[in-house]
Amino acid sequence: MTEEREDSAEENEEEGLTYAETGVDIDASEAATKALIGAAGEFEGDYAGLVDIGDQYLALATDGVGTKLLVAEAIDDYSTIGIDCMAMNANDLLAAGVEPVAFVDYLAVESPDEETSEEIGAGLREGAKRAGVALVGGETAVMPDVIKGLDIAGTCAGLAPKDAVFPGEAEAGDAIVGWPSSGIHSNGLTLAREAATRNHEYTDPFPPNPDVTIAEELLTPTRIYSEVLEPLREVETHAAAHVTGGGWINLTRMGEYRYEITDAFDPQAVFEFVQSEGSVDDEEMHRTFNMGTGFVAAMSEADAEEVVDGSEDARVIGQVQEDDDGDGVVSIRGLELRE
Repeated sequence: MTEEREDSAEENEEEGLTYAETGVDIDASEAATKALIGAAGEFEGDYAGLVDIGDQYLALATDGVGTKLLVAEAIDDYSTIGIDCMAMNANDLLAAGVEPVAFVDYLAVESPDEETSEEIGAGLREGAKRAGVALVGGETAVMPDVIKGLDIAGTCAGLAPKDAVFPGEAEAGDAIVGWPSSGIHSNGLTLAREAATRNHEYTDPFPPNPDVTIAEELLTPTRIYSEVLEPLREVETHAAAHVTGGGWINLTRMGEYRYEITDAFDPQAVFEFVQSEGSVDDEEMHRTFNMGTGFVAAMSEADAEEVVDGSEDARVIGQVQEDDDGDGVVSIRGLELRE
């Protein structure tokens, strides 16, 4: 290690990064989202908006890729970005118990570039294949006065019989079933980018696995959890959560309980790298990232055993308990996380 790198490492120890300090205040973001929802009016659903169309719900979810785009821009590789865009939308529908059926995208660019558009399109097609949805079109807007570089977002539509939608509220005594993530997914990249580039370039080998670059590791596509819907519908699933923005606090969206996590999946090496390089404390990591577990569901212990037996990589990771304070808490790895 050079003297300059040693000095930088010492600074890292003194100045640990937080998500808010890198520009994203989760509490402020949640407040703004609630204000927008309040202005738009009430609708059913949490992860997805549910529209009553008779004996079924039409469900809609919309999301983008966030600052993961800046990693793709840094190495001029947009080949996986479309998968992320699809995943962030499809997973929200799945968390509601809804089967995704169709997707439209919106690509806003500073200037049109055919090669970049082809790469994004290829990723969208792959994402549609993984999610089992029809890619039914999209829109490209050229707005040099508004956009610097590009941004992509999409909307996913789904259908579900009314009795198939998850109630959305866990019950005390429920087991919590979890599925591993594929890595950092597509949230928390503002913090991850800041940490990763303190002492490295995106094109540097990723220290835990020098066969890939840091950028390639950060660009690992978000897992799409399409395969979890069938086993979850075969039992009485009370609620599910997609562990995205806000990290493990997402579990409290299943109700104001105590979520005692005793066997979470181990964090992938990318999280250890980000934490070390950014001197990020454990609580901030768990409030920002999925830390190895990307999707969870709550149900009775008997139903949980059935789901685990019918899934390739699921396991029981904890239990739902009453919370004495009544505002929801996630207990994981010695941490007590509250909103």
